[in-house]
Order: sequence, then structure tokens, then C-alpha cells
Amino acid sequence: MTGIRLTAPAPGWAIDADVVVVGSGVAGLTTALRCAAAGLATVVVTKARLDDGSTRWAQGGIAAALGEGDTPGQHLDDTLVAGAGLCDEAAVRTLVTEGPDAVRRLIDTGAHFDTTDTGAIALTREGGHHRRRIAHAGGDATGAEISRALVEAVRSAALRTIENALVLDLITDEDGRTAGVTLHVMGEGQHDGVGAVRAPAVVLATGGMGQVFSATTNPSVSTGDGVAVALRAGAEVSDLEFVQFHPTVLFLGAGAEGQQPLVSEAVRGEGAHLVDATGTRFMLGQHELAELAPRDIVAKAITRRMQLKGTENMYLDGRHFGATMWERRFPTILAACRAHGIDPVTEPIPVAPAAHYASGGVRTDLRGRTTVPGLYACGEVACTGVHGANRLASNSLLEGLVFAERIAADIVEGPRQDAPHADPAPTAGADTVPLLAAESRTSIQRIMSRGAGVIRSAASLATAATELDALQLAAAEDDDPKDAVPGVEAWEATNLLLVARVLVAAAREREETRGCHWREDRPDRDDTAWRRHLVVHLGPGRQPVVRTTDGAGFPPVRTGDAAAAAPEPPTRLRTDSADAPEEQ
Repeated sequence: MTGIRLTAPAPGWAIDADVVVVGSGVAGLTTALRCAAAGLATVVVTKARLDDGSTRWAQGGIAAALGEGDTPGQHLDDTLVAGAGLCDEAAVRTLVTEGPDAVRRLIDTGAHFDTTDTGAIALTREGGHHRRRIAHAGGDATGAEISRALVEAVRSAALRTIENALVLDLITDEDGRTAGVTLHVMGEGQHDGVGAVRAPAVVLATGGMGQVFSATTNPSVSTGDGVAVALRAGAEVSDLEFVQFHPTVLFLGAGAEGQQPLVSEAVRGEGAHLVDATGTRFMLGQHELAELAPRDIVAKAITRRMQLKGTENMYLDGRHFGATMWERRFPTILAACRAHGIDPVTEPIPVAPAAHYASGGVRTDLRGRTTVPGLYACGEVACTGVHGANRLASNSLLEGLVFAERIAADIVEGPRQDAPHADPAPTAGADTVPLLAAESRTSIQRIMSRGAGVIRSAASLATAATELDALQLAAAEDDDPKDAVPGVEAWEATNLLLVARVLVAAAREREETRGCHWREDRPDRDDTAWRRHLVVHLGPGRQPVVRTTDGAGFPPVRTGDAAAAAPEPPTRLRTDSADAPEEQ
């Protein structure tokens, strides 16, 4: 345990539960429903409203081997190829074999997917898939439908929920076991201000960290809170350098910041073409699947073409679909484009890559257990080993679904823990993190977009590290308490800074190009030196310590007594210093 906490008031209220689930997307709500069905007192904490999780923004769909002639083995092969040599095959096999039945249980929960004239689930293709295996709903509103069904189920089950609540830190007992979370309720709901939910099992399902970049498809709440909470609690994170930039995001101008409208990969799956301003298709000859190549390949091809042409965007041409298909199959995208003055029926859509999905996250085993006893992670906040260096399209909703069920089973089947008695207030010796001023958020985003975006280099990453360190130093040396008053904006900015520093530390270490990590100074994939994982935890002085595994196998997760008794796999260690010597 690190003893690191955010600067925050002591909790003024507390409630008890068996399980607290943080997040209200597919991962969080599925876990909560399964735990509650088994009779566990379950509390759901969510940062916005219950139906405001990242899941509802998913357009494309959920991938599973549901179609005639498709098999889990074929789904596994496509996932391994997309992951560029770093997927954990056992995790992928778990995903693809348990996935079809998990989707059917989701349908039983109340989710309605689009169907064919015969009543079968309608399936489409996306990048990296050799078969049609993407189930979708409402044309391009799959996430919204899944969210609707799960939220209705949660409300029907009368689960206790705390909305508009930012989780601050993990509570641990004197033995280092999870004992709940502290949180701040933002002026609405049953509670207000800082409080605590005491529980022996905590499930982080907080979604992504896309807001660490200036332009992203992620909602404003995606500030990496779960990763930051886990790091401060002493957990390990892995593969954080692999941030997927979605290749086709509606281009709103060079100065556009914040959440940008996504143009789903399913548009290309139905036959739209990527073209430059002259109408030339530039993906032909780049990959056997052309526009349906894995996302990292498409994003790189778009970026290279923009560099070659000296432009800031490319175009996605779906004019041949006609108005009827656009209105039936992609109504959400059509409306978003028209809201910004673009009509896909009559003109190509301007697109450019933007931050989309974190393939890495809090390191877990196949039951969602992290390196902190009693702490679980699921969905985008987690790193199960499924995605490797690049997530296969539409595997994210499936991962959240499958591993949520596994987490619930582990909690239900495990020994019942007594109600924790840990004090939720920081101890006298706690390392309290100085807060950043709210306006630092924009500075962090611009630093990361310049130095650790689609294209990276040793020089750009070193500059980013220096600038991020300067922000942290300035916060530590600021003796004016008015500059960073404890509150949601300051806590979010502080979480973003921590996540950014760890991401940059990992990206500096990986001196190759692999998957969605593109180093222009190291343009080749190097399996001999770098077919391995980077695992990070916080060391002395809250500095990221990067551990490089000795091979491509996803290292086992050990907690508690098992961690002390079992030898660690061979590793190489370094701190976040370019000049730090390696320890053998």
C-alpha cells in the first residue's frame, strides 16, 4: 500500500455494503446486477447520471461469434492479429468462448439488437474482422440500447445507487485489504459532500482516460479516475502506452478540443471509402482489408496521407449509400454530421484521428482481481491482456460483459468478508497529493496531444515529461491555498496529471512502434527486444516505476499472502528517469 491520498475533506457520512461498484457502463452495471442477484448488498457509484456512462456512446456494436460459419477460434485469430503480439491468449480465449452466451444473457436482460427479415441478429463487419460478427442496435446506437436495458434492470432490482459522485480514493484496512472508497457527491442525491462507502470488495468500472488529450471521442467525465485511484492505492497498471486513436472522428477544425463526434467503423464496414481531397482512395494497397484494416494501421495511413498532402484531415465517402441507407443504418452519425453543416448523403465527411480507447489499464487476472486484495477492475479501466497493443473493433463491450460476470462470480463464490472497520479518513502519515488548479486540465491535454499523440518520438516524449513534471512541481510548491481548492475540477486535473505522467513514462520506455504506439524515431516493430509488457506502479516520491516483463506472456497477478510467497517473473526495472540504470 502506498498511503497516497488526494487532498480532500474527511468523510462526513458513510454507508455499508458487501460490494461497491464504481461506474455505470456495461461492465459496472453487469457486475452489480450479478452480485445483487446473489444476495449481496451492492451499491453503484457513478460520476454522472446512471445512464451517462461511456457505454452509451458506443456506436458500432458488440463483437461475438454469433453468425453462421463463424467460430470463437476465428474471432480469437482476428483479436490476436490486431493485438500485435501482446495479447494474452488465455484472456482472449476466455473472451471469445464465453462471449456469445454473455450476449444472449444481455438480450435476456432486455437489450434489443437489430435483426434481419428472418429474425436473426443482424451482423456487420468492422476493421480487423474477417467475418460479419458485430451485433448492433438502432443502426448506430448500440451503446445507448445496452445502457438503457441495463439501467432499467438496475432500477427494477432497486439497487442502491449514488449518482453525480466522483470517487476519490480507496480505503484499506491495517492489513492492506480493500475496505471501501471515499467519494464526493456533487450537490445532488441522497448525500452531499465527501463521504464513504465501506465494503470489502470494490469494483472499478470507471471507463477511460481520453480526456488526457485535447481531442477525443470520450465524454468529459473520462478523466482516468479509476487508474489514478488504483495507482494511489498501490496497484499496478500495464500497457498504458497503448492508447487507440480512432481513425475516423468528425474533423471540426484544427483548434477543436474536448469530445468530438465519432464516425463509426461500421460506416467503413458497410462500404464507405477513405479518400483525400482529390477523391483518391489511399488505403488500397496498404493492407489486404483496405479501409477495414485494424485501427492502428488506418490511423497511421490517414496521418501519413495528411503529412504528405499538407492537410489536417482526410475524408470518408459514403455518398453511394443514398439517403435511405444513411437514415436507416446510421441515423446518429447522420444527425451529428448535419448538426455541424455536413451532409454525408451529398458530400464526403471530413475525418481525422482522435484519442478513443485505452488498451491498457489496471492490471488484472482472468477474474478481474488486481494486485490490491479486494480490488477488482473491469472494462476500459482494466488491462486483462485481451487487447494487447491495439484493441480489435467492438471487443470492448464484450470484454466488459464477459469479465463483469467473472468478477461477480469470484466475489459471490469467495469467502464472505466481515464488514470492514477501517477509518476512511487519511492517517497522520498519509502522503497527501497537492491539487492542481482546474485550468491545468487544458495544459495537460495540450502537452499530451503535442508530445504523446498519434505520432511520438524520444524528443516529443521527453518534452512532455518535463512539462508534466513542471506542473506537478508547481502544485507542490504553491503555498496559496486559493489556487487549488478541493473540488471536482481540481481532483480531475490531478488525476489526469498522474495518468499522463505514467503514460509518458511507459511510452518513453517502449522504443519501438507496435500497435497503436507509433514512435517515428523507432518506426519498426522489434519482437526480440520489445515483445513484452510494461508494468508500472508508484514508487517513492510518487514517481512512476516501470517494470519490463521478460516475455510476451501477461504476468500473473498476485495479491496478499500469495504475492509474498510466489516469486516474481524475471523483470527489468526502471524509474521514470531516462538516465536511470537498469536493475537486473
